[in-house]
Formats: sequence, structure tokens, C-alpha cells
Amino acid sequence: MEITPAGDLAGPPRQGSGTGRPDKKPGRERPDRRSGRPHQSFLRPRPRRAALALAGALTLTGAAICFDLFPREGHGSPGPAAPPGRLAASGPAEGPPPSPGASGIGDPLMPLAGNGGYTVRRYTLDFDWRAPRTPFEAGATISATATQALSRFDLDFAGNTLHGVTVDGAPATAVRDGDELVITPARPIPRGGAFTVHVAYTADPTQQRHRDDAIRDYGWVPTPDGTVVCAQPDGAKMIFPADDHPSLRAPVIFHVTTPADISAVANGRLVSTSKRPGGRVEWTYDSEQPIAAQLVQLAIGKFRVVNSRGPRGLPVRDVVPDGLVGDTEEYRSLTPEHLAWLEQRLGPYPFRRYGVLVGDTELPVALETQSLSVVPKDDLLGDRVDAERNLVHELTHHWTGDSVAVRRWSDLWLSEGHARFYERLYSDSHGGVSLEEAMRDAYAQHDQWRHDDGAPAEPTADTLFKVMRYDGSALVLYALREKVGAAAFERIEKSWVSTYRGRTAGTQDFIALASRVADEDLKPFLTDWLHGPRTPPMPGHPDWQVDPVED
Repeated sequence: MEITPAGDLAGPPRQGSGTGRPDKKPGRERPDRRSGRPHQSFLRPRPRRAALALAGALTLTGAAICFDLFPREGHGSPGPAAPPGRLAASGPAEGPPPSPGASGIGDPLMPLAGNGGYTVRRYTLDFDWRAPRTPFEAGATISATATQALSRFDLDFAGNTLHGVTVDGAPATAVRDGDELVITPARPIPRGGAFTVHVAYTADPTQQRHRDDAIRDYGWVPTPDGTVVCAQPDGAKMIFPADDHPSLRAPVIFHVTTPADISAVANGRLVSTSKRPGGRVEWTYDSEQPIAAQLVQLAIGKFRVVNSRGPRGLPVRDVVPDGLVGDTEEYRSLTPEHLAWLEQRLGPYPFRRYGVLVGDTELPVALETQSLSVVPKDDLLGDRVDAERNLVHELTHHWTGDSVAVRRWSDLWLSEGHARFYERLYSDSHGGVSLEEAMRDAYAQHDQWRHDDGAPAEPTADTLFKVMRYDGSALVLYALREKVGAAAFERIEKSWVSTYRGRTAGTQDFIALASRVADEDLKPFLTDWLHGPRTPPMPGHPDWQVDPVED
């Protein structure tokens, strides 16, 4: 294990080789907590930086940003590489005439989430951080490919002061419509055309929104000397203009400029640090892999970086506020053990690095920001059983939720249910409540949760992060294990994360895969558990009873 201040050399970057959970804790469930004027340089796209090819990587003290992205599937999936630029002026465009891209991808729970008509190939984000709770200049450059002939298109972008938009270097018309930024380029974009959008704005690091479920306040989360980002579920648009839906992923490059005594951290690999005018420092990060907007992490502050190794030499990077390094070491040092335990059950860890960002703030939840989970300091300063449950939960999400992304928000049970199941399974043999006891308790309350918050795969937008998506969905996986046996269940789980690694998947995909691996038709069984109005009998436990529902 190695502890370095931000900015100290950490050797050349490695090549090759990302939970919400309630404490995201919902409504009436039983408590279980034992368990931002912009500088001119940001008003135009930045040139491609030679810094991205540097071989030296630095370890830092300061803020952390986490981003990892994956190939998009379904809506806007990239096809064969399209030639750059527009259609030749010498001939007419083929196919339908240009038309507006859709303002959302059609998710029934969040209809305006994501955008139609294009696929994002890469985000390049520029942040000129000044001081806590102080607006600062920012810029986002979005490289994209049109999937239809576009007369205009949208970006998800909320709040923040807009300064200007260009498309391929030419000024474009940009109009706000709620949380949509509607952009009309000077010339239509042909289907298959590559284009680049640059948005210059002033970022407001006090911007938050509230949900009445486990998430509570989200967006920019202030810390004593900076910020961390908690964007789940749809808060990335408060940070940068985005294609903000969990099924839509792209790589991210971060350029973050800070005062000399402040560090920046983000998802993925530190590519370089460089001195800037006025005694400032620019940090450049590469997410390394595609990442969903909700899993982006940006942290700024006075940090220490603690480096260690996990299974097979996996780089483990913890980012810790200066005053909390020693006090949080005991539980943070358990990560290699947690990685090894989960790899036995789910297969190889799917990213190039991992680590924990300790949040020096009153965060209500931990969050699985890709390759760098943010965990509230209080979770690491109390009881070991509780701390390990939280740490295992967020780490499990990197297999189920970060790597295997949900296709629609109604599939969230697959992400949160798996994270809760393995959290409970780990705790069972590490000093916590037994898995059977926790599941029997969840079974008793299941009809009430169905009444209050919908069946596991039947959430509303307002009940997404209620207890049904956590313990209620872990119960579905427990029932499946009781139905097919532990050996078949383990084969299903490993096949699930290997088959859909780096891809999106939904409820019907899981049912089909489980049926195939178990060699039996599990659709009726799982449909009752995931969609039915009443809790089905628990296989192997005829004595388990469901409590009466109270209005």
C-alpha cells in the first residue's frame, strides 16, 4: 500500500487490464443503517491535446471525478464507422429529408431522458474550478454521429448559465426548453455524418435536486474545500450537457484546472498534470472505458491518494480527504478481499482499476460512480459490518449496473437487487445478519412494498429508489436460487455478467438467460415475482408468511 499527495509521480500508466443502495433508504421500510464570467478559452472547442499520449501518470491530492463508459446499445447504437464531415455539396442527400431528433429515447419512466437522432462518441469536459460554492467557467465538447438526417437535436442540460453553442465550429441556435437544450445547426447534419458540438457555460456547483426516496439530494454535493458529484439518477445534466440515460454510454476526457493546493480526481486514469498561468494546475483524466452520465464522478478538494493492488495486480486507488486517511484505513484496506470474494461469484472484475472516494460531506448514500465509488465518511467511521455491507454493495454494482447497464429504468431491480443480494450474502459470513433471516424479513414485508412502491420490475418514476428495488429485488434472486439450486444459480449469475459485459440488458434478457442456463422455463416463475400484485410462495419455505397490507 502506498500513500501519495496529489501531484506526486506514480509511475507510468497501466494499460488494459463503477451503489446506490438505501442507505439510499426509502420511505416506510424498516431502518437498516447498521447495517460558478467564463474565460475566452472555454467559449470554443479545445484542440486535441498531446497530453493524452503522455506516458507519465501522476497521483494527486484533491478532488475526484469518476467516469467510465460503455458501448451504447439499442437506441443510437453505433454502426459501422461513418466518414467524417457532411454530405458532398455536389449531390443531393439520400433518404428522408432532415428532421428533428427526438427529445428523449422513450423510457416510460423518464420520457425526456437521453436524446434521439445521434450517438455520442466522446465527451471532453473542461472545468476551471475556482472556489467552493462559486460559479466557474466550463465547456463541453461532444463528438457524435448522426443516426438520422438532423435538422436539430437536443442535449439534456439543466440550469447553469449558457454562453454559446457551436456545431463543427459554426455558431448554432440554442434554445432552452425545460431541461432540454434544443440546438439548430447552421446546416443540417446528414445521416451517418460525424459532427462536433461545443457548449460554453458557467457551471453552478451549488445546483441540486431532491427526490423523496433513497437518493434524496443529488447533483453537485459541496464539501468543505470543494465538491463531489452524485448524478444518479438524472443529475448529470446539472453538471454538463449530456445524453443522460443509463443505457447510453461514451468515453470521457476531463480537463480540470484548480488552485495549486487543490486536487481534482475523476473516473479512470490520471493522464497528466500541467502548470497553468496564475499558479494553477490542470488535471487530465481519461475514463478509459465508456460510461453512463449518471456514473460520472468529479471530486475537487484537498485529498491524499492511497494506492494498493487487488487480485492479479489490479490498481486500487482510494481518494481520501487529508484529515481522514488514517481513520478510514481499516475498512478501505478490505477492498482487495472484497474484490477477490466477488470475483469468485461473478467472474473477473470488469474495469481497469477501482477505488473508494471518501466523501467529506453529509451524503445520504454511497454511489457506484464507475471505477471510483463515492462512500460517505460516516460509513467508514462506524461499525465494520455496516461498512463492509456498503463497500461490497457499491463494488458489486461494477459488475451489475456499471458493466451490465440497465436498458430501461424499470430494469433497475437488476442493478440494485444484485448489489443488495451480494451485500447480504457477504455479510452473512462476516458477522452480519444471516441471509435467510434477512430474506425472511423482506418476504414478510413484500406485499406491503408491492402495494406502496410497485412490484420489483414495476416501479414508477417516484418509487425507483424505494426499498422494493433493494431488499425486495434481492428477495427475487434469493427465490430464484431456492428454485434452481445454488449451483445453477451461480452459473446463471456468472453467465449474466459475462454475456452482457459492457452492454445493456433488461428484465426479459435475464429471464431468457436464466431459463437457458437452468435448462427450464423460468418465465412464469420470474414473471410472478417481478410483475405480480402479490408475493408468490417462497420455494423450500412453505412456512414463510407475508404480513397483511396496511393502507
